[in-house]
Amino acid sequence: MSARARKAQMKMWAIRLTTIILLCACAVQFAALLETWVPRVVHSWSSFSLPPPRVYKSNGYLMISSNGGLNQMRAGICDMVAIARYMNVTLIVPELDKTSFWNDQSEFKDIFDVDYFISSLRDEVEIVKELPPNLKKIVEMGTFYSMPPVSWSNMSYYLHTILPRIEEYELLHLTHSDARLANNGIPLEVQKLRCRVSYKDLKFSPPIEKLGRKIVEILRAKGSFLVLHLRYEMDMLAFSGCTEGCTDEEVEELTKMRYDYPWWKDKVINSTKKRKEGSCPMTPEETALTLRALGIDRNIQVYIAAGDIYGGERRLATLAAAFPNLVKKETLLPPGDLLPFQNHSSQMAALDYIVSIESDIFFPTTGGNMAKVVEGHRRFLGFKKTIIPERKVLVDLIDDYNRGKLDWKKFSLLVKETHANRMGNPIKRVEIPGKPKDEDYFWSNPQECLPSVEEEASSI
Repeated sequence: MSARARKAQMKMWAIRLTTIILLCACAVQFAALLETWVPRVVHSWSSFSLPPPRVYKSNGYLMISSNGGLNQMRAGICDMVAIARYMNVTLIVPELDKTSFWNDQSEFKDIFDVDYFISSLRDEVEIVKELPPNLKKIVEMGTFYSMPPVSWSNMSYYLHTILPRIEEYELLHLTHSDARLANNGIPLEVQKLRCRVSYKDLKFSPPIEKLGRKIVEILRAKGSFLVLHLRYEMDMLAFSGCTEGCTDEEVEELTKMRYDYPWWKDKVINSTKKRKEGSCPMTPEETALTLRALGIDRNIQVYIAAGDIYGGERRLATLAAAFPNLVKKETLLPPGDLLPFQNHSSQMAALDYIVSIESDIFFPTTGGNMAKVVEGHRRFLGFKKTIIPERKVLVDLIDDYNRGKLDWKKFSLLVKETHANRMGNPIKRVEIPGKPKDEDYFWSNPQECLPSVEEEASSI
């Protein structure tokens, strides 16, 4: 080989060696920055950085089956994370309800950002996607220990009843997650962790977040907007037995639907009596009157966060006449945008949730799980205006107005007075010892995570 050829070959090898060294250096640098860089790219809208893992000895594994609709499951999952942290156990990514009325087959990863959920909480509790092989085999054989936890329990129950069973069996499956943790009498650090999980760590999946933000941007480009959680779908009316304003044929159809579902316990329901008690969802007509009486600008965009309204355009006519800028996700987006989420009620509800917490005003027509969870989230975001209708009072006022017993001026004044302190403003959560179902729900007013009532009231 000539001297020139050898020199050229040595130069080529020198270039290759230099390239390899540079690539190795880049790889080392990349590995060092990976944990903080990747989450910032994926979640560029947040200031997320990966926390250091919490070092502790796990007492066993906790498996959860969430139950109910989106917001019922959401609140339950947050509670179970706090419970797992308190017991020092490893939590398996929760299983979502696939057997409820909505029959949504979505997995956790379809609705929530599972990797963010796991990594963002690693300084508090270990969360894994799967059980180790030996326990996974036990689950496949169906020989694991399973039980429903007692509703509205305090931490003592989990420490003295649940934890010993986990330590005995290594794995425990809790069949329900909703309303398993009390509203009150819970250690402050546990209450704050419940909030942290809900408002920071349990984010929706990237596709849902992206489309939800797109809806908000479309609405914002046209001005302010009110989200109306109008629970007037067929299943809600059939389940509640509330038929105000329905035709005889519709009443018959709703009653038949109620009897067709054996797990809906109440079959014979007095709609008039239930409405007078304030237990019925507001009708579109009642909603229109109330919003007008409260002085809501008729030109504001009213985003309907709901499924198909029972009675269709006929029942929406009064509301549309009072507030002509009625919109919903189906009218704001091209059909292709919603196609991946259709036939998945929880994913569609997640889109409405994002729009709801971002709205200028939120108005729910019934006190269901979404109304309560969104109310609490909006309080956390700075006591954003959230009008919680006092339905029992409103029913009498509306009936008196429609019968001519009240003129418009008096009616409007009474509606405004009734709701003066029902706008999402700082208030103390009502406690009723021994009656947790009747007291204020933690998730509608998580006051332990908010500025003090006195502090916030003095700044308004």
